[in-house]
Amino acid sequence: MSVIHPSLVLIATVLVLYLLPGRLWRWGVVGGPLLALLTVAGIKPGTILSYNFLGYDLLVLKADTLTLVFALIFSIMGVLGVIYALHVKKRGEHAAALLYVAGSLGVVFAGDWLTLFFFWELMSVASVFLIWYRGRRESLAAGFRYLLIHFLSGNLMLFGTLLLISKGNLAITNLTATNGIAFWLILGSVAINAAIPPLHAWLTDAYPEGTVSGSVFLSAFTTKVAVYVLIRVFAGTELLLWAGVIMALYGVVYAVLENNIRRLLAYHIISQVGYMVAAVGMGTDLALNGATAHAFSHILYKSLLFMGTGAVIYATGREKLTELGGIYKAMPLTVILYTVGAFSISGVPLFNGFISKSIVITAAGESGYGIAELLLTLASVGTFLHTGLKLPYFMFFGADRGLKPVKIPLNMHLAMAGGAFLCILFGVFPTLLYKMLPYPMNYVPYTMDHVISSTQLLLATAFGFFLLLAKLGGEPTLTIDTDWFYRKPAAAVFQRLVYILKQTKVRLDAGGNYLFQFVGPYFTNPFLAPRKLLRAIYPAAVDDEFYEGEGALTYDENRYRFPLGINLLVAVIFITFVATLAIVF
Repeated sequence: MSVIHPSLVLIATVLVLYLLPGRLWRWGVVGGPLLALLTVAGIKPGTILSYNFLGYDLLVLKADTLTLVFALIFSIMGVLGVIYALHVKKRGEHAAALLYVAGSLGVVFAGDWLTLFFFWELMSVASVFLIWYRGRRESLAAGFRYLLIHFLSGNLMLFGTLLLISKGNLAITNLTATNGIAFWLILGSVAINAAIPPLHAWLTDAYPEGTVSGSVFLSAFTTKVAVYVLIRVFAGTELLLWAGVIMALYGVVYAVLENNIRRLLAYHIISQVGYMVAAVGMGTDLALNGATAHAFSHILYKSLLFMGTGAVIYATGREKLTELGGIYKAMPLTVILYTVGAFSISGVPLFNGFISKSIVITAAGESGYGIAELLLTLASVGTFLHTGLKLPYFMFFGADRGLKPVKIPLNMHLAMAGGAFLCILFGVFPTLLYKMLPYPMNYVPYTMDHVISSTQLLLATAFGFFLLLAKLGGEPTLTIDTDWFYRKPAAAVFQRLVYILKQTKVRLDAGGNYLFQFVGPYFTNPFLAPRKLLRAIYPAAVDDEFYEGEGALTYDENRYRFPLGINLLVAVIFITFVATLAIVF
């Protein structure tokens, strides 16, 4: 049976988008991702699509259980994302989102490095428009920085890919034991997309500057595609364990300082992806299942959280905690749906974060990484403190700022309801997710000990939050992160280089003008040259009257220039000489 690549379905949808008239194109926006979801659901493990390109047999689609888990959640998110954005009138923004999803699915299904690289770059180029379409000066600048960082990631991926292909390694395999140049190049590329500190600041710089619906897509794909590649290629690389632990703590600490509601959530993306990266570093079957399950859960609850904050920005035009508050009565449904996402990311029992994050923490303990287990647990406390309590409290229930929220489009609430339903569904019935995981696993999340210990930790965190409530509100400040090193010093260096180039141009122009004024008279009157030369050697021999007096010798072009025939003869000789050299050599 022939199989259609789901990325091709989405790319074709983009083309149809511009052909359908009137409001019909909105049906195409939803229909394309739905068809892609059905296509993914019909692909079985072991399915392969190959294509010969310039003598290389490319595996443009290679499916196994790991592939299909990520492909399924990416396809589901594609459907939820386009529903959330259905009110957006810009076809270009929808096209960028669909191509972004197509690139993500293309990476997941890629069986060779060339195919992976192509879709890796498609993701970068398509996603930047989700930032630029916001139309603000800050968004334009953030988009350019985003693009530069991801072009760096793409170049690292390309160089690593070429090195592997030169050695005959076209198929994607695990590189953990190789430790060669290609290993480090590709790891660096994936580390950028996974937002591993200090290569993370592009995320918190760009995601808050995206469009309301664009940031929902951004929160779901790039970092999780990177997690997929880490599982596929770098499982068991112990360096990633401690990089992931640092990520989990780093994101939580910076979320404490943040005032912008979407930037706060962006820091928690870094923190949550840290659990997945740490699990990849452990490399056991349980840990890799934990990374996969948590990526699946994270896409659902993090997109739901971005939908909730996006709804607040849409309704109020405000995006800072110090400017929000007192809007819970005007947006009760948004409050409820956001709370589902907040409980999910915090690991509250009966929500999907509880049944996935705990796998990673348990795997750390079983693998003998007791310190990592403790630190990941502490990071979980910080997540609940800020995303589960601080953000919703000050955003919805804080001091009344006199805001009058506008009505939220129905499609935004429908998408949020769909995401919330899935967060609860997988939280209540974890086997729905567990049976799709790629490796054998015997793990039960709902044990008495796990439920009680988790609940105690959450209640203690909530008690501490309300005890310190007066000191936990947002501050109208800017947080300096590692992007400072390329936003400020690099900008200053660039401006200095521009100034130097401008001054060089000015001086070259002045020098050229002077040279022209100096040399010009000699071309007008060739007799000036021997006169000045003679005066320089023997001044007394120059008779000024001969050159300057009445009847002085002047240059007459009709008398002294060569006849036209001689000029043509010289030109023919020169052309013949050059042609002869070209033939001989």
